[in-house]
This record gives sequence, C-alpha cells and structure tokens, in this order.
Amino acid sequence: MIIGIRREDKNRWERRVPLTPTDLQDLCTQGLNFRIQPSPNRIFLDREYQAAGVEVAEDLGPCALVLAVKEIPIPLLERGKAYLYFSHVIKGQPYNMPMLARVLELGATLLDYERICDAQGRRLIFFSLHAGYAGMLDTLWALGKRLLACGIPTPLADLEQTCAYASFDEAKAALRAVGERLAERLPAELRPLVIGIAGYGNVAAGCREVLDCLPCEWIDPDDLVRLARRDPSAPVIRCVEFREEHLVRPIRGQAFDRQDYFDNPERYAGDFEPKLDHLDVLMNTIYWEPCYPRLVSRAWVARQTDPRLQAIGDISCDLEGSIEITLKATMPDQPCYTWDPETDTVVPGMDGRAPLVMAVDNLPCEVPRESSEHFSRVLRGMVPALAACDWSASFARLALPPELKGAVIAHRGVLTPDYRYLQEFLDA
Repeated sequence: MIIGIRREDKNRWERRVPLTPTDLQDLCTQGLNFRIQPSPNRIFLDREYQAAGVEVAEDLGPCALVLAVKEIPIPLLERGKAYLYFSHVIKGQPYNMPMLARVLELGATLLDYERICDAQGRRLIFFSLHAGYAGMLDTLWALGKRLLACGIPTPLADLEQTCAYASFDEAKAALRAVGERLAERLPAELRPLVIGIAGYGNVAAGCREVLDCLPCEWIDPDDLVRLARRDPSAPVIRCVEFREEHLVRPIRGQAFDRQDYFDNPERYAGDFEPKLDHLDVLMNTIYWEPCYPRLVSRAWVARQTDPRLQAIGDISCDLEGSIEITLKATMPDQPCYTWDPETDTVVPGMDGRAPLVMAVDNLPCEVPRESSEHFSRVLRGMVPALAACDWSASFARLALPPELKGAVIAHRGVLTPDYRYLQEFLDA
C-alpha cells in the first residue's frame, strides 16, 4: 500500500501536517511507502519530505489510504478509497452532510481523528492543547488592545497575536516579560483581573499553561464572588476553572450528579450567567450540544449596559451554541468581533458595548510546527495498523485495533453501526 498525504488548502492559515518528515522517515525504515502532495504553504518544506525518503507528487491516485488534517473537498473524493481526517460530521453538522453523502455514494471509507478513543472514551489524538495555547494568548492580546482603546494602557497591550511569534517558546517568553510588568503597571481599578475557564480538558490545559506564565492566583469557584471584588491590594490576576456543577443546577433541587446531567440534561437549568458579573475574561472550552444550557445568552448580553466581562475566548466555537453571540467563525487576520444587540449584527473588531468574541476556529494553525509535531508523534504509532488493513474487507472483518475501528464512520459506502444515527441528518 502507498499512503497518501494531501496538501492542506482550506485557507491560507492552514499550514499543519498530519505527519512530519522526521516521523515519516522512521515509518519508511519500517517498509511503509508514502506519497505527499507538494505545497508552498506547509510549515515543513517539500524538500524536507524528499530528504526523509517520501515521494512528493501531485497524483494520489495510487494511494488506497489518504491522510489529511481538514476536510477533503467533495470534488477530490475518489471511489473506494479510505480517508482519515477531521470530518466534523459526528454531531450531524449540516455544512458537512453533503461531504458525508458523497463518501457513501462513492463506496468510500471515512475515519475521523476525533473518534479515535480509548476504552473510556478519551480521545487519543488531538490538536486541542495547542488550540488552548493560541486561544488564550489571542484573547489576552485582544483584551490588552480593547483596554487600550478605552484609555486604559496595560502591559497586555504589548503582547502580539500567537501567529506573530516564531515559536510558542518565544510567545511564552513574551508572556513572562509582560507578567513581570503587570504587577507594577496594572491600574488599581482593574485588580484583580479575573479569568474564568469553562471546562477542564486538553483545551483548558493549554489555557492554563499560558496563564501560568503570568502572576496568577487560582481560586475555587465557590470563592469567586468574594475574591473577584476590585481591591488595589489584590493579586494581579485571579483564575478560576468551572466544571459542570458550576454551570448548571438541578431543577428539582436534588444533588448534582455529573453522569445524570450527561444522561438527562433536561433535569438541569443553566446557572452560569450570574457568575459573568465577576469575570473580566471567559474562556469557553466545553463540548456543547443543544440539549445543554448555554453559558452566555443573547438575552444576557442585551441586558448589559456596562459589563465587567470584556472578552470571551470561544475556543469551542460552536456557532450560536454555548456562547450564543458566537455568530461566525473568524480567521487569525481578523479574530474578534462584537455583537450589537440593537441591530442584531456582528461588528468586526474590538469596539462596542458588548464583550468582544475571539472565535478563530483553526487556532492550532497559529502554532503550526509545534501542533503538527505533537499530533504526528501520536499518529505515527497508528500508521502501521492502518497500512496493514485490508480496506476491501467487510466492516466485521476489518482488522484494526479497537481504538481505530471505533473511528470508522463509514465503510465501503455504508454508515457503520455506531454512526447509523447520522442517517437522520443526511435525510434532513
């Protein structure tokens, strides 16, 4: 088998790769064969792949399995091939149902990185950590610029956007330098700056790593109201991480039970908006579906005349989802906007009465080398099993480890048992 690697061209910011030259060189020594399409935009150069023993060629026709990062455009899908990429279909996303329908029509096989999980359902391969890095830094950058526009200069205004740094190590050095100046130059009326993170997974871990470069004190959610009060003698920044029990309350007054909430969300009501009055920044990292309450509603935003909440870093970026004023995804060259409740329109930039929304939906692109290296280190261990698989076999006889077999959404033009629910969305 020849394994193909498609160039990424969804937008000019997409410079990531699923496998790096170093990891491909190691796989080639194991007897595996690869062909990668040329790209002028990729973070790793064509000649680096050639030096690793990988063929660089436009035609992926001979490749039975094709790897990519983002969705492969519908016209480029081929009959009978196997594909592995982030397909963004598992929630029935309407914008990708035509792509899934074409996979089925072509009798092709589709695997999704997002569904490569262990026996406990934990994802094994992801860019989430790097989304947290870039999302947190971009939101701090945006906050600094917004405060400056309001006539409040702070050292945060000295930060650059993530994509402006040569590496994440360089970005962290800049953060530490800003942190040293914050203690002396943050206006007393802003102490403490309170940053809340909704969620506690890999994205949240990336946010925490960025915040740990600054003089932060982590507090318990139960102490938020008391410790968020403006106080010139308070620490510069206080950070708080919210879990499900801090976001909702049981409707009938019973004790909160996380598993019951997951299984029966209709028994719970949103209880997060009162906490927004005590936050300067909210980072949203949660997985959300319409059955769950929102964190921030349009109604709450419309009621605010002078909100303390200045910035929302919506890393999850579910349009009109847990953050209802996330009305569109953005790109790194114009990452922020506000929502004007009077006209119900999106206003590009950071001005406005409402909190700004940072809604870049491909944040790992801002750290393409580090995020690709992290992803590739995990994927390379899965490639031999993918290469050894006979993709012409029936799904029942598909010889893959459980974590990979569970990621097969469609095989030979048929939805696999765990994903038959998607037929409802295809029919719609």
